[in-house]
Amino acid sequence: MLGTLAQFARQFRNEALAVVVAAAVALPALSTSAAARGPDNIADVAEKVIDAVVNISTSQKIEARNSPLPQLPNDPQLDELFRDFFNRRGQGDPQNRERAPRRVNSLGSGFIIDPSGVVVTNNHVISEADEVTVILNDGSRLKAEIIGRDQKTDLALLRVKPEKPLKAVKFGDSENLRLGEWVIAIGNPFSLGGSVTAGIVSARNRDINSGPYDNYIQTDAAINRGNSGGPLFNLEGEVVGINTAIISPSGGSIGIGFAVPSKTAMPVIDQLKQFGETRRGWLGVRIQQVTDEIAESLKISPPRGALVAGVDDKGPAKPAGIEPGDVIVKFDGKDIKEMRDLPRVVADTPVGKQTPVVIIRKGKEDTKVVTLGRLEDGEKVAAADPKDNGAPEKPVVKKTLGLELANMSDDLRRRYKIKDTVKGVVITGVDASSSAADKRLTAGDVIVEIAQEAVANTGDLQAKIDKLKKDGRKSALLLVAGADGELRFVALSLQ
Repeated sequence: MLGTLAQFARQFRNEALAVVVAAAVALPALSTSAAARGPDNIADVAEKVIDAVVNISTSQKIEARNSPLPQLPNDPQLDELFRDFFNRRGQGDPQNRERAPRRVNSLGSGFIIDPSGVVVTNNHVISEADEVTVILNDGSRLKAEIIGRDQKTDLALLRVKPEKPLKAVKFGDSENLRLGEWVIAIGNPFSLGGSVTAGIVSARNRDINSGPYDNYIQTDAAINRGNSGGPLFNLEGEVVGINTAIISPSGGSIGIGFAVPSKTAMPVIDQLKQFGETRRGWLGVRIQQVTDEIAESLKISPPRGALVAGVDDKGPAKPAGIEPGDVIVKFDGKDIKEMRDLPRVVADTPVGKQTPVVIIRKGKEDTKVVTLGRLEDGEKVAAADPKDNGAPEKPVVKKTLGLELANMSDDLRRRYKIKDTVKGVVITGVDASSSAADKRLTAGDVIVEIAQEAVANTGDLQAKIDKLKKDGRKSALLLVAGADGELRFVALSLQ
């Protein structure tokens, strides 16, 4: 019996060892096969598109400033020595010379989207340039003119006049990208010419606080200085992104690069090609994020949408009936899941379109129809100077929610430089340990509304707070104006 068990054990051990050895042999074979497929595809794509990727050379004229010469001893022999030195360098008398303007050159990347010579790059690559030159993969140099540029998405469109049609690439759909999918970056890092790097899509819809329409593709494909404006390809050879920014303490790639998605870039490029400028929709509202506290105050569950903090008097939203305190949850049939969704959706909507906007006001949904205007850079209404009206008045002061509050008076208007158009209760002090301090409320701010109802004085404010507590509300939603009239919503805990 014992002998039989021993034989069985030996047989089992040998079979198990055979399985382990087979697995050890088979796994590397699978890994090698998978690795081989990736590089083969990358090589095929690179060979297919490399001639459509260009280097962008820019030149800028810098006016030189005369720098004072060091004070030298009064020595004729030493003075003559310096004159000879500057004369040999062609700079003339060091005491009387005027330094000539100098030219500064820089390099970036781009890619051709039309065989006739239309090139896409980043705006920051060419923004300060006096001259722009496109260098093709074969070394040919073509002078470029700027068709148009857009600072908000950091895109620019160039035109060159080639003697024969150029190799061009087309855009793909960045919305189809999946996390972990292979992508290829081609560009001009550190002025080295057409360089190919590969990596994966690390994340999508990244907001890096660079502009109002941030929704970058994040990739670990090596992107360095000089790659700006170059294309990010999928394995079909389609441009799914335009390489724009990196995060790096050293200035070199650490595997965190960002590209403008093709879905964002294509409408901008089409407008630049057609009009030489962008023509974005404009709603005319200031918005902020709907936090959990604000959502609880407004009875919105789950938290979503964009909270309207202010409405431009000259904007399209005002005549449509949109008011501060409204939460926009749908625009032109598209759900607004969070605040940053709204600017992108509005910008992509045609100017002049009558657009349905679904809002939540005091817990109920309503639909407004807005005729979109056109967004103009720098369109702001100049603030009026505050006026001095009357003698100082003694304010009534109350303490609540960690705030010292006072009725509005001419004296307080002068002290905090509060605009005449701002009405409400003035904050004169903030408890440093309160949630009000955490929300960055400061002396000189004015509480305009509480729970979407206007307040005229401190007694009115306290009565509304007491009512909210009696109703079992956990927080109070305040509409707060800065001294200049800029509005924002702040939710303070009542517990």
